[in-house]
Amino acid sequence: MTTTRKQEFHSPQTEAALFFGLFLKGHSADALRAQIDVPPKLFEKWMRAREYDHDFRKQLRRMYVYRKQVLAIFDSLVMTSQTQNAWH
Repeated sequence: MTTTRKQEFHSPQTEAALFFGLFLKGHSADALRAQIDVPPKLFEKWMRAREYDHDFRKQLRRMYVYRKQVLAIFDSLVMTSQTQNAWH
């Protein structure tokens, strides 16, 4: 069962590439960032919720770290794309 849980998410690079593809098709980078990101205040609210057990909170932490990784990779791709376009 542990193996299955570790494979629940695509690699952050794959997920970021999917969002980057949407960016290249004209979607707003800010709108995509909002879809990727989990705001810290929302995450803190989830962690305080009494109805969530330890295992679920552990999964939320994994998801939060994952989403931050996806966001960082996406931002890097967008910045690289914009820098390359500025030079051409």
